[in-house]
Amino acid sequence: MAYFKDADEVYATIGKLFRDLKDDEELAPKFRKANTIVQYQYREPESRITVKLIEGEDGQVDFGDTVLEPEVVMTMDADTAHRFWLGEVNVTVALARGQMKAKGPVAKMLKLVPLVKPVFPRYRRQLEEAGRRDLLEAS
Repeated sequence: MAYFKDADEVYATIGKLFRDLKDDEELAPKFRKANTIVQYQYREPESRITVKLIEGEDGQVDFGDTVLEPEVVMTMDADTAHRFWLGEVNVTVALARGQMKAKGPVAKMLKLVPLVKPVFPRYRRQLEEAGRRDLLEAS
Protein backbone atom coordinates (compact mmCIF):
# COMPACT_ATOMS: atom_id res chain seq x y z
CA MET A 1 0.00 0.00 0.00
CA ALA A 2 1.29 3.47 -0.92
CA TYR A 3 2.28 5.86 1.87
CA PHE A 4 0.26 8.73 0.40
CA LYS A 5 -3.44 8.51 -0.46
CA ASP A 6 -3.43 11.34 -3.03
CA ALA A 7 -1.39 14.15 -4.58
CA ASP A 8 -2.51 16.63 -1.90
CA GLU A 9 -0.89 14.43 0.75
CA VAL A 10 2.36 14.34 -1.26
CA TYR A 11 2.29 18.14 -1.49
CA ALA A 12 1.51 18.48 2.23
CA THR A 13 4.57 16.40 3.15
CA ILE A 14 7.30 16.32 0.49
CA GLY A 15 6.07 19.56 -1.06
CA LYS A 16 6.11 21.31 2.32
CA LEU A 17 9.70 20.19 2.78
CA PHE A 18 10.69 21.82 -0.54
CA ARG A 19 8.80 25.02 0.28
CA ASP A 20 10.44 25.24 3.71
CA LEU A 21 13.90 24.66 2.18
CA LYS A 22 13.27 27.41 -0.38
CA ASP A 23 13.14 29.90 2.50
CA ASP A 24 15.99 28.42 4.57
CA GLU A 25 18.66 31.12 4.94
CA GLU A 26 21.53 28.64 5.18
CA LEU A 27 20.56 25.85 2.77
CA ALA A 28 18.63 27.68 0.03
CA PRO A 29 21.66 29.57 -1.37
CA LYS A 30 23.64 26.31 -1.52
CA PHE A 31 20.86 24.53 -3.43
CA ARG A 32 20.47 27.47 -5.85
CA LYS A 33 24.12 27.02 -6.89
CA ALA A 34 22.87 24.07 -8.95
CA ASN A 35 21.51 26.67 -11.43
CA THR A 36 18.74 24.46 -12.71
CA ILE A 37 15.04 23.75 -12.58
CA VAL A 38 14.21 20.27 -11.35
CA GLN A 39 10.87 18.54 -11.72
CA TYR A 40 10.00 15.53 -9.60
CA GLN A 41 7.36 13.41 -11.30
CA TYR A 42 5.87 10.95 -8.84
CA ARG A 43 3.70 7.90 -9.38
CA GLU A 44 1.31 6.30 -6.89
CA PRO A 45 -0.13 8.84 -6.41
CA GLU A 46 0.43 10.88 -9.55
CA SER A 47 1.92 14.20 -8.47
CA ARG A 48 4.52 16.67 -9.66
CA ILE A 49 6.76 19.12 -7.82
CA THR A 50 8.89 21.61 -9.76
CA VAL A 51 11.71 23.45 -8.00
CA LYS A 52 13.60 26.46 -9.36
CA LEU A 53 17.21 26.48 -8.12
CA ILE A 54 18.82 29.45 -9.85
CA GLU A 55 21.66 31.35 -8.19
CA GLY A 56 20.84 34.99 -7.55
CA GLU A 57 17.09 34.44 -7.97
CA ASP A 58 14.33 33.67 -5.51
CA GLY A 59 13.51 30.03 -5.16
CA GLN A 60 10.18 28.74 -6.45
CA VAL A 61 8.29 25.53 -5.76
CA ASP A 62 5.23 24.63 -7.84
CA PHE A 63 2.84 21.74 -7.31
CA GLY A 64 1.15 20.18 -10.34
CA ASP A 65 1.09 22.35 -13.48
CA THR A 66 3.79 24.98 -13.80
CA VAL A 67 5.11 27.56 -16.25
CA LEU A 68 8.67 26.62 -15.24
CA GLU A 69 10.56 24.56 -17.81
CA PRO A 70 12.53 21.83 -16.05
CA GLU A 71 16.08 21.09 -17.14
CA VAL A 72 16.24 17.94 -15.01
CA VAL A 73 13.30 15.56 -14.58
CA MET A 74 13.39 12.91 -11.87
CA THR A 75 10.74 10.19 -12.05
CA MET A 76 9.97 7.76 -9.22
CA ASP A 77 7.25 6.41 -6.98
CA ALA A 78 6.20 8.87 -4.27
CA ASP A 79 7.12 6.11 -1.79
CA THR A 80 10.71 6.14 -3.08
CA ALA A 81 10.87 9.93 -2.65
CA HIS A 82 9.52 9.62 0.89
CA ARG A 83 12.12 6.99 1.79
CA PHE A 84 14.84 9.13 0.17
CA TRP A 85 14.01 12.11 2.41
CA LEU A 86 14.17 9.79 5.40
CA GLY A 87 17.74 8.97 4.34
CA GLU A 88 16.94 5.40 3.32
CA VAL A 89 17.56 5.55 -0.45
CA ASN A 90 20.95 5.86 -2.15
CA VAL A 91 20.38 7.87 -5.36
CA THR A 92 23.13 6.13 -7.34
CA VAL A 93 21.80 2.67 -6.44
CA ALA A 94 18.18 3.71 -7.08
CA LEU A 95 19.14 5.06 -10.52
CA ALA A 96 21.02 1.85 -11.33
CA ARG A 97 18.04 -0.28 -10.26
CA GLY A 98 15.54 1.83 -12.19
CA GLN A 99 13.73 2.91 -9.00
CA MET A 100 14.56 6.48 -10.01
CA LYS A 101 14.93 7.77 -13.55
CA ALA A 102 16.64 11.02 -14.46
CA LYS A 103 16.50 13.07 -17.67
CA GLY A 104 18.74 16.04 -18.28
CA PRO A 105 22.18 16.87 -16.93
CA VAL A 106 22.29 14.37 -14.08
CA ALA A 107 25.64 15.83 -12.98
CA LYS A 108 23.70 18.90 -11.76
CA MET A 109 21.45 16.68 -9.65
CA LEU A 110 24.34 14.71 -8.23
CA LYS A 111 25.91 18.01 -7.07
CA LEU A 112 22.87 18.44 -4.82
CA VAL A 113 23.09 15.00 -3.20
CA PRO A 114 25.74 15.93 -0.58
CA LEU A 115 23.62 18.96 0.41
CA VAL A 116 20.55 16.91 1.30
CA LYS A 117 22.01 15.03 4.26
CA PRO A 118 21.10 17.76 6.80
CA VAL A 119 17.57 17.71 5.38
CA PHE A 120 16.88 14.11 6.46
CA PRO A 121 16.41 14.87 10.20
CA ARG A 122 14.38 17.95 9.26
CA TYR A 123 11.94 15.78 7.25
CA ARG A 124 11.62 13.37 10.19
CA ARG A 125 10.88 16.31 12.53
CA GLN A 126 8.35 17.69 10.07
CA LEU A 127 6.52 14.34 10.00
CA GLU A 128 6.59 14.09 13.80
CA GLU A 129 5.26 17.65 14.20
CA ALA A 130 2.48 16.89 11.71
CA GLY A 131 1.52 13.80 13.72
CA ARG A 132 2.46 11.52 10.82
CA ARG A 133 4.03 8.71 12.84
CA ASP A 134 2.42 6.38 10.29
CA LEU A 135 4.86 7.68 7.67
CA LEU A 136 7.83 7.26 10.00
CA GLU A 137 6.87 3.72 10.96
CA ALA A 138 5.89 2.58 7.47
CA SER A 139 9.33 3.12 5.95
